Amino acid sequence: MANSPRNLPNILITGTPGVGKSTVCQKLAEITDMVWVDVGKLAKDKGCLESYDEEYQCSVLDEDKVLDEMEDMMDEGGKIVDYHGCDFFPERWFDAIFVLRTDNTVLYDRLAIRGYSTKKLEENIQSEIFQVILEEAKESYEPEIVHELQNNTSEELEKNITDIKNWIEAWKNK
Repeated sequence: MANSPRNLPNILITGTPGVGKSTVCQKLAEITDMVWVDVGKLAKDKGCLESYDEEYQCSVLDEDKVLDEMEDMMDEGGKIVDYHGCDFFPERWFDAIFVLRTDNTVLYDRLAIRGYSTKKLEENIQSEIFQVILEEAKESYEPEIVHELQNNTSEELEKNITDIKNWIEAWKNK
């Protein structure tokens, strides 16, 4: 969105549950003048949930309501959007998509600590193995705005935060 009237970009931080999206978003919000939008929390707080999936033990978003709720805030710019999917967001909203990836053994441990059921854990690991979120991002957005970042260690976490912050600064200086 190079011709955008916004002063700050909008970015999406996405990836399989457990890859570190919320940690990256929280730290970016602390060191930039951007606002972290946790889509799951927003949906819950604003009543944008369709139902509860007993099998996966999670709420199901009403995507249309979420999009309606987010439209004006996205027009303002300066948003760091945090969600494990990306294909339902309008392409025009984002200047960059950062897909966090994690090795399966690291991801397994992170999800097991969260208490994920065996079925939910296995499906998320398979999603990461088959790069489901990365492929979804590549199919939904222009390839040049999709960035894949490994996020296995605290060193990689810090490097990712620095790299994204540097990307934000470069966007602002265009």
